[in-house]
Amino acid sequence: MNHQESLYHFALQMGDNALILGQRLSEWCGHGPVLEQDIAITNIALDHVGQARSWLQYAAELEGKGRTEDDLAFLRPEFEYRNVLLVEQPNTDWAYTIVRSFLFDTFNYFHHVELTQSTDPGVAAIAEKSLKEITYHLRYSSEWMIRLGDGTELSHDKMQQALDDLWMFSGELTAMTSLETSLAAAGLAPDLSGIKPLYDGRIAAVIQEATLEVPSGAYMQTGGKEGRHTEYMGFILAEMQSLQRQMPGLKW
Repeated sequence: MNHQESLYHFALQMGDNALILGQRLSEWCGHGPVLEQDIAITNIALDHVGQARSWLQYAAELEGKGRTEDDLAFLRPEFEYRNVLLVEQPNTDWAYTIVRSFLFDTFNYFHHVELTQSTDPGVAAIAEKSLKEITYHLRYSSEWMIRLGDGTELSHDKMQQALDDLWMFSGELTAMTSLETSLAAAGLAPDLSGIKPLYDGRIAAVIQEATLEVPSGAYMQTGGKEGRHTEYMGFILAEMQSLQRQMPGLKW
């Protein structure tokens, strides 16, 4: 696989992470716990979808087969999506939504900081453009982690349960695939082993401030980056792709 092909698959992976999390967060529209947070989480969902469009546009350009970002977003089968398993987990309640976002946002922030130094101008430009939004996402989810973890007994227990349940999906964020290893060697993407200490440190600090406990002994689930997904992914795609498949050619 040459560098252009590798970058195509990487851009898909980045776009899919943003797209699927954006789809999940959009499910809160009209259902948020209070109006202010309904609007906030919907805007964050839009940020993710916008970032997905940037990555998928770049992927379509790298592929060079005449496909568009809409084709890549809506007309691929499940096994071609490369998002991590964490982002496809269900909302369940506000606690699960915040914990899922916090785990992903923390990685996404440090990842994008490093991607701004990519030797590929397209990757560096998308990372630079997205970083301001991602910085806000991390602040938002971190503040909610602390507010609810160090809140009432009920909110604390709900946050700890969500953290315990979702923790098994956090390891995939910093687990290197063969694609990421080859890109790191070429300077096109960061070595995730360098990001992991920063990720672990930020996660531990916020969890401690939230008076929660870091889960231990969980077997880390992987496979999303290589197209192996949980049972939730098919339902996400069925809803997300339905209109485009019924009425081909629709635009975002």
